Amino acid sequence: MRIGTALVSGPSMVPALHDGDCLLVGWGWRVRPGDVVVARFRERPDLLVVKRAVRQVDGGWELASDNPFAPGPSGVADVEARVLLRYWPLRRRT
Repeated sequence: MRIGTALVSGPSMVPALHDGDCLLVGWGWRVRPGDVVVARFRERPDLLVVKRAVRQVDGGWELASDNPFAPGPSGVADVEARVLLRYWPLRRRT
């Protein structure tokens, strides 16, 4: 298991995460339903996404966006990392 970083791109995880947020992630860490993860959809292996894990299916995970107005790719995804925390920005402007 390793620690790394990821950058959020797009509005699909608002209000939990915003475009430009920097994340600390655990590559190969155990995932549970409700965790925010970094994954690749099997139909789009070239696209790395940040989504919420919903449930295990077909040896992978069903994922969801937190923002119902910004749907993205769907289907079974292979999780690569679990988001541990957002480290930047330190505070959000309201």
